[in-house]
Parts: sequence; structure tokens; C-alpha cells
Amino acid sequence: MNLERYPIEVDFPNLDAYAEGNTGVPYVYSFDSGVPGSHTMINALTHGNEVCGAIAVKAMLDEGWRPRRGRVTFSFANVEAYKRWDPENPDASRFVDQDFNRVWKPEVLDDLSRDSQELRRARAMRPIVDTVDFLLDLHSMHERSAPLNVCGPLDKGIALAQRLGTPAHIVSDEGHSEGRRMRDYADFGLRESSRNALLIECGQHWEAKSVAVARNCCARFLILCGNMDVADIPSGWLQPLPEHRHVVRVTDAVVAESMDFRFAENYTGLETFADKGTLIGWNSGKEVRTPYPNCVLVMPSLRQLRPGVTVVRLGQLLD
Repeated sequence: MNLERYPIEVDFPNLDAYAEGNTGVPYVYSFDSGVPGSHTMINALTHGNEVCGAIAVKAMLDEGWRPRRGRVTFSFANVEAYKRWDPENPDASRFVDQDFNRVWKPEVLDDLSRDSQELRRARAMRPIVDTVDFLLDLHSMHERSAPLNVCGPLDKGIALAQRLGTPAHIVSDEGHSEGRRMRDYADFGLRESSRNALLIECGQHWEAKSVAVARNCCARFLILCGNMDVADIPSGWLQPLPEHRHVVRVTDAVVAESMDFRFAENYTGLETFADKGTLIGWNSGKEVRTPYPNCVLVMPSLRQLRPGVTVVRLGQLLD
């Protein structure tokens, strides 16, 4: 595979000063206003090489952001993977043992016969996550693409994404066959619960624009959840809202059967194919074609290619 090497446009900050936290859980900080309101959590570094969220969370801690109402928790999740980041091999530090964003099924977390760096970290963070009303999980993408608001499969997620107002593209999906994401954990994934979560794919991992997206989404999420007011947000954080939003409902996930997967073109995301049956790739020699007209490619990438990994999701444009 001849994969484009993207320039690293941002510095990876040293997070050692945040190791103690103030919650009993390393790298997790929580601040309670003493005034009734929601408990809102902003999480960074679900993947160790996705730095934009860490930059935003570090800035909020350094600048002393505190809620007017309710409680706000800031967290750096997979710091052990982050510490292994190497600019010469920048995709390698996504996780240590397994994907932190595939372990959030309660029965997996409860099964102490299973062990990994990521499971230990999720178990440590779980008691705090269990008290959260609204979660914003900050991510970035392997390829250079427009940012995405990934809201899960439920209408309540789409509604929350619409209310946040940014990014312009909202992706409603079921997650991954490998395991459950943090944003789908427990009540976040239950239709009858008012608890809710969004996952923001801010852009390509190391582009400066991703940091601006992360900062904007953090500020707007805290305003939306009622923890802060517009007047509390420092200059430069809020960006204009997009004029239009587009909802893409994911219907299919293309999972690599082997290391023999290739795309027909150099796709990076949100490519839309007017015709049903358009050839987009080969999976162990078998053709992969679009299943319906106006099919949208969501986050295609071969950078983490291995058997069982989702290499692209296919979606219908709803509006």
C-alpha cells in the first residue's frame, strides 16, 4: 500500500503535569459548580495518536474553565498509547494492546479474566462515566476529510447533533463489529434514557484545523448542556456555524477479510456515488460495490488494515 504521509502541523504536548487528576483517577479532572445542572464530560485521547482533543482539553484546564451550573469532567483517556507516539511511525500509537474504543460493553468490562492496558484504563474511568449525563468524545481521522459528528444509531443522538449545530456532516451508525464504543456505552445507547453522547471526528489527525474544530465543539457542547454561557467562552474558541447540516445514515460496514483489501481510488471520505453498483474496491479479490444510489463513503482508510477491521462504512444521505 502506498499511503500518503500527512504533515504533522501541531505539537504533541507533554501531559505529565496532569497525571494526578483530582478525581482519584489519573488524568481525569472534575469540577462541580454547586449549582444544579448536568454532568458533562469532555474526553480526549480515546486513541493515542489523536492529539487535537488533548490540545483542547489541556487548554481548558490551563485556562481554568469552570462550570456555572452542574459539573464538568475533563479527561485524557489512553495516555499510555499517547506516550508511545513516534513522528516516524505516527499511526502506531493508536492503542497499546487493543482499541480503547471497542471495550465499552459492560459484560466485557465486568469479565476480569480479560486484561489489557485499555481494559484497565476503561475500568478505572468507568465509575465516573457512569455518572455522566452528556459525553463529548473527541477524535480525529486517518485521512484528510471534512469533520464529522458521529451520533450513534438513535434519534436522540441525531437530535443532539442537530442542536450542537456543528460539524456540518452528521453520521448515524451502529458502531463497529470489533466491540462497543465509549459513546455507545450503557445508557448513552439506550433509547429510553436521557443520557446522550456525541463523537466528533475533528479532521485529519495532525492538521491544525482539527484543533480549531475540537475547541469550537468543546465550547458549544458546554453551552448546549447548560454548564457555561457564551460570555464565559474565551475569544477564538467559537467558530461560525455551518449554514446547512447533512445527515448520513450508515447501512453497511465493509470489514477486511484479510490483508488483501484495496480501494478502486484514493478515497478519503464523503465521496458520494450516484449509481448503485459502482465498484469501490476489492476484498480478498471480491468486488465491493455500492448497494444503492447516492451512496456515501464514511471514513475509508487502510492505515489500520488487518482482518476484522472496518475499512469503510457506507451510508445513505438523508438530507
